Amino acid sequence: MRHGKKFNHLKRKKGHRAATLKNMSNALIRHKRINTTLAKAKALRVYLEPIVTKSKTNTTHSRRVVFSYLQDKNSVDELFSVIAAKIGDRPGGYLRVLRTGFRATDGAEMAMIEFVDFNEVYTGKSGSEDAGGRRKRRTRRGGSGASSGTAASSGAAATAAGATAVTAATALAGKDEEE
Repeated sequence: MRHGKKFNHLKRKKGHRAATLKNMSNALIRHKRINTTLAKAKALRVYLEPIVTKSKTNTTHSRRVVFSYLQDKNSVDELFSVIAAKIGDRPGGYLRVLRTGFRATDGAEMAMIEFVDFNEVYTGKSGSEDAGGRRKRRTRRGGSGASSGTAASSGAAATAAGATAVTAATALAGKDEEE
């Protein structure tokens, strides 16, 4: 009976499953992002997030505990130095799983798993932020937002230009009347 065995066994025996998760963890720590199947990505997230939490405290004991899971000195050093520095204030949720479609050969659902703080495109933490630090509010209207080149936004721009011309003409007419 499999009562209480809730985690995904990935159609592998215990040793093979442990080796798969260890190797995928090392690859993810090394490259910060890997592509795999959705089931393996979800299993890897459950396996690796407690290890990343352990790496937030840089002691000899926590390094030895993490090394017992990863069995790779370079991955442990990377985890305790670069990764722990970026995720130091995050209270969990260090990994993101994004579905990427289906594999062409067998139809397996694929996913990309990555560290949340290492994707500057997705998080918007790039170096080219506004000088004021404020974010521009985006709307779906055709007003004074981004000019996407659609008919609605060009029509709105033409209307705004026409209104500006009318107000300028009115101001000039008012000046002429005063003189």
